[in-house]
Amino acid sequence: MITESLQKAIDTLRIHDVYLRSSISQCVNGFDPKYDQDIDKLITQTKHGVKQSHLAKVDENQWLVRVFIEVGIRLVDPEIEQEDESVRAFIEAEFVAEYTVSEDLNQECINEYALKNASYHVWPYWREFLMSQCTRMYLPRLVLPAVQLAHNRHQN
Repeated sequence: MITESLQKAIDTLRIHDVYLRSSISQCVNGFDPKYDQDIDKLITQTKHGVKQSHLAKVDENQWLVRVFIEVGIRLVDPEIEQEDESVRAFIEAEFVAEYTVSEDLNQECINEYALKNASYHVWPYWREFLMSQCTRMYLPRLVLPAVQLAHNRHQN
């Protein structure tokens, strides 16, 4: 069930921009994916989380809600017990989703929206970035599923 705070945020916030803030992609521990014979044995681990959200003043009449989302994958050799040594490659990124604010919105509404909705706006950008990086690095092609936004409209 949708909360009143989330509904207020849905009604008030409008997507303005999504962009990549930072990224890092690296093969580690001597891993060379182009020539590795056991690349199909690697398993994928994922990371996804909202780092922070805040209200930012652009000028006297305009405010933006900015949501910072961290995402990542790493390819791990399951036969190596030591976690640091088992990592073969990783791709991590931080995206920012920006929303225009049409009226006053409290931090509780912003936080709930950031945790429950903002990732839906970032996901297509992360999906494309990951596929592109995997291709460039000769890593297995990782295709994330398309995510569709559930109908989050409060029903009486």
